[in-house]
Amino acid sequence: MNTPKKEALKMLEIKDAVAVITGGGSGIGLSLAKYWVGKGGKVVLADVAEDGLKKAKAEIEALGGAVAIVAGNVTREEDCAKLADTAIERFGKINLVAPFAGVIKDGMMVSPDKETGKVTRKMSLKDFQFVIDINLTGVFLTIRECAERMINNNCSGLICLVSSTGSLGTAGQINYSSTKAAMSVIPKVLTGEFFRRGFSDKIRVAAVAPGYVGTDMVKNMNQTALDKILENVPIKRLIEPEEVASLVCEIYRNEALAGDTYFIHGGLRMSSKG
Repeated sequence: MNTPKKEALKMLEIKDAVAVITGGGSGIGLSLAKYWVGKGGKVVLADVAEDGLKKAKAEIEALGGAVAIVAGNVTREEDCAKLADTAIERFGKINLVAPFAGVIKDGMMVSPDKETGKVTRKMSLKDFQFVIDINLTGVFLTIRECAERMINNNCSGLICLVSSTGSLGTAGQINYSSTKAAMSVIPKVLTGEFFRRGFSDKIRVAAVAPGYVGTDMVKNMNQTALDKILENVPIKRLIEPEEVASLVCEIYRNEALAGDTYFIHGGLRMSSKG
């Protein structure tokens, strides 16, 4: 009796695949773009800062990568539609969607005076809404427009959100933590929706959740404050943006990774010191 041969596991290829990345002018978004083109992929970068976007384009082209840029605001429907359309018009497909544009506007919800015990300051609606608009509404619009084009153009790939260890709850970040908690649940919601509609095997949804990442902004912060942060990181250093990019690409390649959030924090939440 002949035993059927087991097919060899096949990972998705990054070569010639097209990534759409918001927040692509700097930070993790730019690191992901460089990592992606280093593996032979093509990128469409979006950012609200046009100067940074042009600089990023030059850096990608210096690496020999194929890149298109779209300056725009992720909170505007027409800008997100233009971004998705640009990817299809320029490269013919979308394989990775990485809505990495994000902001922080920290502050306590209410701040009582130490002497009187009465509230003297509180987080403004403006500061709360600013973070929600970009980190949540902007992500929704980006993935909605890109998913529509992926389905209509028969594309396969991954929508990868960026959550954070802040999604577990950090004092002073009621706006930011709320949006990052949302990023952790959206992969489950959309995987369920796509499963019902019969294309969850073609378009997967997942999220990465970094701890303290060594972007320029973090590395340039007060050294005493940074040292205090690192005291609680078991690997005793910041996570490098390239390490986050590597994880995103591995999730893209491995089709078994779907519908969940994958932490990359150097053991930060493990209570390593007891």
